[in-house]
Amino acid sequence: MASPVHFGIFDWIDRNGLSIADNYDMRLRMLEYADEAGFYCYHLAEHQCAPLGMAPSPGLFLAAAAQRTKRIRLGPLVYLLPIYNPLRLAQEICMLDQLSRGRLELGVGRGISPIELSFYDVSNEQSRPMFQEALNIITQALTNGVLDYQGEHFSFDNVQLHVEPFQRPYPPLWYPTDSVDRTEWLAREGFNTITHYPTMEKMRELFDLYKQVWEEHQGDEGRLNAHEPDPKYGIVRHVYVGETDQEALSEAKAAFAHFNDNFNHLRTVRGDPGRTAFLGDFEARMADGLHVVGSPDSVAEQVRHHIDTTGTNYFVSSFFFGDLTEEQTLNSLKLFAEKVLPEFKTVP
Repeated sequence: MASPVHFGIFDWIDRNGLSIADNYDMRLRMLEYADEAGFYCYHLAEHQCAPLGMAPSPGLFLAAAAQRTKRIRLGPLVYLLPIYNPLRLAQEICMLDQLSRGRLELGVGRGISPIELSFYDVSNEQSRPMFQEALNIITQALTNGVLDYQGEHFSFDNVQLHVEPFQRPYPPLWYPTDSVDRTEWLAREGFNTITHYPTMEKMRELFDLYKQVWEEHQGDEGRLNAHEPDPKYGIVRHVYVGETDQEALSEAKAAFAHFNDNFNHLRTVRGDPGRTAFLGDFEARMADGLHVVGSPDSVAEQVRHHIDTTGTNYFVSSFFFGDLTEEQTLNSLKLFAEKVLPEFKTVP
C-alpha cells in the first residue's frame, strides 16, 4: 500500500444481554485495550429512545472514556444539533475537550431518523435549517468565546462563555454522509467524513469527488474545518475476527441478528418494515462487502480490498454489536490489533 491509513472504532452501544451499567463497563474495558493497541479514534453514535443507542447523551460516556484512556481520540458521531440548545452544547464541548486534553473529534449532524427527531417536536423539514443555525452558533461560540446571534430558530444576545475548547479554534469537525451533494459541501469546508452503507464502488466515487473538491478549495478563506490539514474520508464496517472463517461467520451472523432487531425497533413498533430486509440478509451483505468477518488472514484480505478499491484513508470498525459477549468482543478486537493491523502501514 502506498499511503498510510488510520484505523478507528465506531460504536452504537446497542442493547445486549447485559444490564446497561455492565454494558457501559464492558465498553470502557474494551476502550482501555483499544487505547493501548493504537487505534486512532473511538466514535460514538447518538440515538434517542431506541435500543440501538444506550448512550443518548454521548458526551457523558465520552467523558468517562477520557478518564480511562490516554491516547485514543474520542468523538460523538454525531451530536444531533437540532435537538440541543447550541449554547449549552458549546459549553459541554469545551468541557469534554478539556477533560480529554484535546482528544475530542467533533461530529455533528441533523439526525437520520425522523422518528427520533419527532420526540423533540422537530420535523425532518425543520432539521436542516436548525442544524445549519446551530452549527454557525457553536463554531462562533467556540472560536470567539462570545455568542451574539439572531436566527430563525435560535437567538443569543452577547453571551460570554467562560470555558473554552482545549483545541483552537475548536476540535476537528466530522459529518457522515452517503450523499453526493453533502460530500461536495464537506470537501469545500474541509470536514472529515465517513460513510456506512454504500457499495465499495459508490464509496470510490464519493471519495474521488471529495479529494477533487477539497483540492480545489483547500486555500479558500473562511472554511469551517480549515485547521484540519489532513481530513479523513472513511469507511465504517461491522468487523468480527475469529480463529477460523467458519467460527467467525457463525458468531457474527447470530450477533448481527440481534443488532438488526435493535436497529429496526422504532420502525417495527410503528408497522414500518424499514431496512429489515436490507439488514437481515447477512450472506448478501457479506457478498457486497458490508461486513468484514473471518479469520485474521481473511479479514486482512477484506480490509485491503476495501482500502484499495475505495481509496479511503480511514478504516473504521464496529467491533461491538448485538449480543456478542465480552469474551467474543475482546478476542475479536485483539486478533484484529495483533494480526491484522501489522499487515498495514498505519498512522498512529
